[in-house]
Amino acid sequence: MHRLARTGGTAGLLRWLAGRAEGWAGLVGPDGTVLHAAARTAGAMVPDVAGLVAEGASALTERGVQAYAVDTGAYTALLFPLSVFPPGVGDDTGPVLAVVTPRPVATGLATLLADVVLPLSLCLQAETLERKRRRVDLAESRGREAVLHLLMTGQLSIAQQVAGALRPRLPDPVRVCVVECSGGGRDEVARVCVDADGGRSWIVRCPVYARHLILVMPAEAKEPEPGAVPTDETVAARVGDCVVGVSEPVPLADTATGYRQAFHALAVARELPSRHARFGVSPDPALVVGPVGRRWADELLNPLLTHVPCRAQDPGSQELLATAASWLAFSSHATGHLKVHRNTLAARLRLIGELLGLDLNRLADQAALDLALRVRSTPAPACTPEPAQSGSPASGTSKAAGGLDAILVRPAVRDWADRQLAPVLGAEETLRTWVRCEGRLGPAAAELGISVPGVRKRLTRLETVLQRSLLRPPSARYDLWLALRSRDLTAAG
Repeated sequence: MHRLARTGGTAGLLRWLAGRAEGWAGLVGPDGTVLHAAARTAGAMVPDVAGLVAEGASALTERGVQAYAVDTGAYTALLFPLSVFPPGVGDDTGPVLAVVTPRPVATGLATLLADVVLPLSLCLQAETLERKRRRVDLAESRGREAVLHLLMTGQLSIAQQVAGALRPRLPDPVRVCVVECSGGGRDEVARVCVDADGGRSWIVRCPVYARHLILVMPAEAKEPEPGAVPTDETVAARVGDCVVGVSEPVPLADTATGYRQAFHALAVARELPSRHARFGVSPDPALVVGPVGRRWADELLNPLLTHVPCRAQDPGSQELLATAASWLAFSSHATGHLKVHRNTLAARLRLIGELLGLDLNRLADQAALDLALRVRSTPAPACTPEPAQSGSPASGTSKAAGGLDAILVRPAVRDWADRQLAPVLGAEETLRTWVRCEGRLGPAAAELGISVPGVRKRLTRLETVLQRSLLRPPSARYDLWLALRSRDLTAAG
């Protein structure tokens, strides 16, 4: 009996009891509702077993006795109340153990049922507490996910308010770390992370990639303590099958930038024996567009920022901005990030395209929108100022074409583009073809005259060279399109 309680729980005990009684065993609520049940063989019981048990359970509750028996012509129902909670804790009215057995009742069966009440009650207590623990864990996980979502969309003050109910406090500045785990090992890796840094990091199970953990870690001091090993390196060393990518130190308000950097570092780490990489020094394009770039971004996004929905249930400007940012970062996986249906996502994207006058099926317009959103989320003083240049976009050009081209030929942007493309200088054919084919492997393979796996292998090698993720979102394809476009405009001019 006790072995079954440890290994099979309530279900195992009920199956065993049904066999010993050669009939039916179950747990019944005070109102006669059957909560759990087991029968020795299918169809072995009488059709009115539910009514028989309900009658006995009602009588047991009304009389307040410790046992009750109901006889019919061929069967006897034996009922014993169970205590799921300790005295004074929770509802005193617990379920009832009910066993229906053929008459005459086997010798010793009533004693056996009296003996099983205690282990069965303990099983119910343990299972009830486990269900509550899982609900608490799920609530905490969803709360942390919500805080991360607020940080990723730039809603810092709200994120800090929500995080105040959880631990630890959000650090500032931070490094963002993405840990790729094997199989279902996220919970174990999360425990390793907590142990490695003493619980100082904000740990979130990624809502998009089932094997990823996201850590928002305090940025290390300029002079770390002697012998101190960073949390990310400790995790990579202690968990033999995980891969770790880490961002540069960024302000808490730039968590989205840190996440992109960590994701790109993760692509590099997969090809390294150490399974660990930190993002290389490379400025965000939003930092080099200057004041002219900020004006361009404000003009492009203005229809979206000022959008007022016709109906109360339609998405407003903030919801559409969050949708655009999530889709650009995660592509079709944005449904998991935003917790919306794919048809809802498609409808929102159509509306965003109509408001902005963009074709979001084109990589060029995707790159323009991505840059505009990043510029908007970057504090104005952080943008590199540049001397005013003569000339302006020709009238009649689209915001995403002529206006963006005028930004991409500025000296600071040209320097940024040269640094982006320097690792692949002279060997850009695959990269250019893939970008020209809207980042799709099939058309790129056809144009290059090789197989799709061949293109994928080339791009995997380029990920290591460029230290950027190309094949999985968040992808560097928007930055690469901007860099290639800047170089082409410079060469043509």
